[in-house]
Amino acid sequence: MDCIFCKIANGEIPSTKVYEDDLVLAFKDLEPQAPVHVLFIPKEHIASAADITPENSHLVAHIYEAAAKVAKDLELENGFRIVTNVGEDGQQSVKHLHFHMLGGRGMHWPPG
Repeated sequence: MDCIFCKIANGEIPSTKVYEDDLVLAFKDLEPQAPVHVLFIPKEHIASAADITPENSHLVAHIYEAAAKVAKDLELENGFRIVTNVGEDGQQSVKHLHFHMLGGRGMHWPPG
């Protein structure tokens, strides 16, 4: 498989890790869109949120648990946004489920 996020999760490509455990990796985005921009990925390859099943949905819950820890560590007490893009129309650029944590500034809606 030629998935960049799988390679990052396997340590084949370096990243600036913010959090890691057996199931999840969180690292700084290379093109941050906010003062804090962290990507959370499951280490198991899941193509997108459209591919979440009863068998793998526990990984999404675990990602949100990790995100809560990271938010505290990064002092995002004023809030943050977590978003995932799905498919071409949703602007998903890497076909591996990932969540963007954006914080450190006020967020606007719609996000432009």
